[in-house]
Amino acid sequence: MSVISYIKEEIAVIRERDPAIKSSAEVFLYPTFHAILRYRFAHKLYKKGHYFWARWISQRTARKTGIEIHPGATIGKGLFIDHGTGVVIGETAILGDNVTLYQGVTLGGTGKEQGKRHPTLEDNVMVSAGAKVLGSFTIGENSKIGAGSVVLGPVPPNCTVVGIPGRVVKKGSVRIPRNDLDQVNLPDPVQDAILALQEENRKLRVELEGLKERIGT
Repeated sequence: MSVISYIKEEIAVIRERDPAIKSSAEVFLYPTFHAILRYRFAHKLYKKGHYFWARWISQRTARKTGIEIHPGATIGKGLFIDHGTGVVIGETAILGDNVTLYQGVTLGGTGKEQGKRHPTLEDNVMVSAGAKVLGSFTIGENSKIGAGSVVLGPVPPNCTVVGIPGRVVKKGSVRIPRNDLDQVNLPDPVQDAILALQEENRKLRVELEGLKERIGT
């Protein structure tokens, strides 16, 4: 794909998924735009064995944009990084098409693996702000990772994951649309557990009061 084609593609992706962008010209001020274009160039150098120059480009890009994408990573079409400060994508990470990452996301390794050390994100995955996905496993297509989650194992397709460590709290066969970028209205398993305990406690108190009345105390 030519540079012009990359530019047109990135403009379309950013304008589609960021309502703050009012014109195509604004896209050229967007850190994500520059980070992804430079990654594409660095990745080509990396594949040809020019590792030093590929890393040189990626490190300069990280300093300028706050987005660190290793040139060895494999990234499909339509990657969108919103407010990308602190985003890190490791060397052996694989991202499918139309993946969305928010600020502070890390696609990293655990430090204990060899070879493929970083996660694979299939098509249409969304990783919310501050989430960490660590290790060599797959996040299935159309899945969502909640803000601040730490995911240490594989996630099936069409799932929602929240918490530390990340737990699947929603699984369905309905495809999550590409433009479904809601980071807020996600299930909260901790709150659900507390509410269940409160309800159980209420029922026990009612039963205890009934017992007291029957024995006349």
